[in-house]
Amino acid sequence: MQRFGEKLRKLRKQRGMTLTELAEVIGHTTHSHISELETGKRLPSLELAIKISELFEVTVDQLVKDDVDLD
Repeated sequence: MQRFGEKLRKLRKQRGMTLTELAEVIGHTTHSHISELETGKRLPSLELAIKISELFEVTVDQLVKDDVDLD
């Protein structure tokens, strides 16, 4: 799960979303939580990983397993 933040950042940028936009879409009031996820300072809850996977149309495995890359 060490690469979660890297993958999240890649997906967010591919969609042209800012940290603030992503935070709003997934129900967070500020972008700081997303920033901490992307920099690896925080790990996501299962619920958040599911929300993000649904938003970006990837599997949870693709997000959380370090040996699985995004297509």
